[in-house]
Amino acid sequence: MTDQTCPAGFGRRSFVKATALASGALALPAGITAAGATPAGATTGRPRAVIPFHGRHQAGITTPAQGHACFAAFAVTVPDRAQLADLLRELTARIRFLTAGGTPPADAPGSAPGDSGTLGPVIPADNLTVTVGVGATLFDSRYGLAGVQPTRLVQMPAFRGDRLRTGELHGDLSLQLCADSEDVVSHALRDLTRRTRGRLQPLWRTDGHLHPARPDGAQRNVMGFKDGIVNPDPTSARELDRLVWVQPGGGEPAWAEGGSYQVLRTIRVLCEAWEDVPLDRQERVIGRRRDSGAPLDGTTETDLPDYTKDPDGAVTPLDAHIRLANPRTPETDASRLLRRGYTYDRGLDGSGRMDTGLAFCSYQQDLRRQFEAVQRRLEGEPLGDFLVCTGGGYFFALPGVADENDWLGRAMLASA
Repeated sequence: MTDQTCPAGFGRRSFVKATALASGALALPAGITAAGATPAGATTGRPRAVIPFHGRHQAGITTPAQGHACFAAFAVTVPDRAQLADLLRELTARIRFLTAGGTPPADAPGSAPGDSGTLGPVIPADNLTVTVGVGATLFDSRYGLAGVQPTRLVQMPAFRGDRLRTGELHGDLSLQLCADSEDVVSHALRDLTRRTRGRLQPLWRTDGHLHPARPDGAQRNVMGFKDGIVNPDPTSARELDRLVWVQPGGGEPAWAEGGSYQVLRTIRVLCEAWEDVPLDRQERVIGRRRDSGAPLDGTTETDLPDYTKDPDGAVTPLDAHIRLANPRTPETDASRLLRRGYTYDRGLDGSGRMDTGLAFCSYQQDLRRQFEAVQRRLEGEPLGDFLVCTGGGYFFALPGVADENDWLGRAMLASA
């Protein structure tokens, strides 16, 4: 479908955020239930909810989605591998402290404050997670890592309909920061960029948030549809081992086992054009009812569509977003991925149009089998008339940190 109200310069059929806008960015509650006591001296009164930092996998991937997020990419500027190791050790130590929360060390007399102070004298953990990924360019000739590059890690290509901006693409290293409060995310990003200044050069960032459920169930996206209905079961180790985590024997370097491929996409929604589409047409483009979130052949948002009873698309069109994203066949089951999407809002563009949409993030075991397979199915779908991807990149989320003596990237550097 073509809409003449789309602003000039935006592609018609841009890639549709790989299933997240309608089929679901996350079917998970915000935050976790475990919470500790309120820190002494804290002025916010929020509980010190802590998500464990140590483990085989990094936190922030299968962690229930917190309310606020930031996705940022950096260029690594240290001159050699020894200094890269120092950088990763220090980054790990600082993330360990920030995610646990607590009181910063006292400042030396006459020195600049060691903390920005934006959270007060005691730093609340507030369910903070910081997930670190590495990009394909980190494995160039600078650090001698070419021989240990994850097998499927490349720079993200431009897909049909993308309008990618050079300054919003790729990177040597990615940070995903998520927490229950925006100021905790912002504080952590400022802290980490300050302590790595001169060694990590910020390239781009996208901030996001989750909308509250209205009236209940999954959140709604900026298109007005419920978002977060379908996702692999994050509590099923079997399903995660099959779809998310890199496994032994899959052709990847041994150090990568337990990590996951990360896709980041900044996807703008052309709200002005979408709002001019009649509701019944919107629902057929998405494949769900706007009020309830139910599939067109169901009654509640959690009902599973049965495409075998609708082979010609009389009820759910064959080119509906949810049907293309997840055809629900045995052949396409292995292409499912774990989505972790957030809404972003950058205000107005230079033409006075809303710059809002999806900060898309997904984790998968295999970029080609999963993310790119979904993208190929979605190319040319009607929903693509209302979306445009402007930036992002492919990264590899490192395996987790075992204990206090371990650090992010240790096995990667040791294997080179």
